[in-house]
Amino acid sequence: MAPNTEVEAVTDTSSVVVGDPVLANGPTRPVFTLDDVLPHREKSKPPPSTVAAFSNATMFKSEGCLNKPKSQSFEHRLSSESKSRNPSSLKNAMKYFRPETISLCGGLPSSDYFPFEELSATLPVPPQFSEAEALASGRTFSSGKHDVREGKSVFDLSIALNYGQSMGPGALLRFITEHTEIVHNPPYSDWEICMTAGSTSALEIALRMLTERGHYVLTEEYTFSSAIETVAPMGCKMLGVKIDADGMLPDDLDHILSTWDESARRAPKPFLVYTVPTGQNPTASTQSLARRKQIYAVAEKHDLFILEDEPYYFLQMEPFISGATHSVPVPFKPVPVADFLANLVPSYLSLDKSGRVLRLDSFSKIVAPGSRCGWVTGQPQIIERFIRHSEVSVQTPAGFATTALYNLLEQNWGHKGFLEWLMYIRAEYTRRRDIIVNACEAYLPTEVASWVPPKAGMFHWIHVDITQHPLYKSKSRDGNIDYATLLEIEDSVFLAGVEQNVLIAKGSWFRAQRGSDKELFFRTTFAAAPADKIVEAIRKVGTAIRKEFGLEEKQNGHAR
Repeated sequence: MAPNTEVEAVTDTSSVVVGDPVLANGPTRPVFTLDDVLPHREKSKPPPSTVAAFSNATMFKSEGCLNKPKSQSFEHRLSSESKSRNPSSLKNAMKYFRPETISLCGGLPSSDYFPFEELSATLPVPPQFSEAEALASGRTFSSGKHDVREGKSVFDLSIALNYGQSMGPGALLRFITEHTEIVHNPPYSDWEICMTAGSTSALEIALRMLTERGHYVLTEEYTFSSAIETVAPMGCKMLGVKIDADGMLPDDLDHILSTWDESARRAPKPFLVYTVPTGQNPTASTQSLARRKQIYAVAEKHDLFILEDEPYYFLQMEPFISGATHSVPVPFKPVPVADFLANLVPSYLSLDKSGRVLRLDSFSKIVAPGSRCGWVTGQPQIIERFIRHSEVSVQTPAGFATTALYNLLEQNWGHKGFLEWLMYIRAEYTRRRDIIVNACEAYLPTEVASWVPPKAGMFHWIHVDITQHPLYKSKSRDGNIDYATLLEIEDSVFLAGVEQNVLIAKGSWFRAQRGSDKELFFRTTFAAAPADKIVEAIRKVGTAIRKEFGLEEKQNGHAR
């Protein structure tokens, strides 16, 4: 799509009429929908199409969003490191760049010396998303080095493969901004977005922004192991909040904060909550809307700041039915977008009236981990500081990734196609969830193993009754064993699985407060292995548990 060019619509994003921005003229709907995308774009400027151009989410927001109240300030929650950062001198100079400017300032290599004249890939055409359909009827896109100059697009390899601004290229940032309005509709007007090199990097930056040495970070009592391993070297500690099948318990969170004793804890009262609300890693718990509202109320009461890490948000599943497996029709038949969105549990971002949520999104679980691309959404002061950190670390997502994602989302699928893709992978992961849970029902010894069928995500959390293990019975005193014995039992079950040629993850790896485990858990995943291998692996896990616990073996789902 070229500047000053009107093109035929292929997707809901592919027609742009360039003119003066008229964001305040005419009525708008209270909620930004797919139907609003093209009319809004026709009244707005296109994304900047020069190398390292400045852009932000506000450039692409709807009138309805801009008329909402502004967020609160959270400067008092920023770390001394974050407060001390200054803008990049060289990147900041680019705000003065115009198409007619001759720049001798930044060290931007000439695209003449990029050895990539064109990149192409074949993509599935919605809703024909299966691999077989994509091979048979997929559409091939091509990005050239000088598509902007030739009037073919607003984004090309000469821009993508050069240095860029840390918030990401405007051509892709526009799509992400619109997606955020369509899906989350944040309640305040001045939210901003910064693209990231994936959520692992984004989490590390956010933690450095919001913690000091000696601080505690509140999280679920079992949490993402990489989060624990990121916090520890910063001189901080994780403090686990009790959970149930619906995730973090707001009463326990409130109790911890209301009874906090700085002298006893030797630390200030914590204010940072890290949570994976949907398909939580590792427990697979999913917080209901009521639970999220309760936790947000506690956050407002105690002036907490929430890191909402949501890689599995769109993998919210149909309820599990024992003995059944949800099918995915070929060709896939998507439901109306409005119905799909209405059935998702609303995000913390969608509930956040004050700006106390930083939401972490990623393409890793919904497109490909190797894209190393995601984005954060939050209060403008927080995002401005996030950009300052990014400028001297990851800088911006790789140009090869942003080129591919721009062509996938903007040029080919549009918002409707992308949301239909999310429906498709949701259906596929629901089918895989059914396979692993049914396999557990058939092959795991229910005398000692129990679980709650996942409602979202890609993990299955299995509780094993440690009190039934022979070592527990021989070593327990007053119904308890020491931590070393618990780890010995856990390791014996893990290695018994290894002997069966199957790997599962130890629950202790995910314990927020290391060394405080009282129970025995294992995390399994249904994300990658083929269906028959998932069943075979669970059968072997069942064999390993029975061996370790001295239970009768099962064959074909029946005891022998």
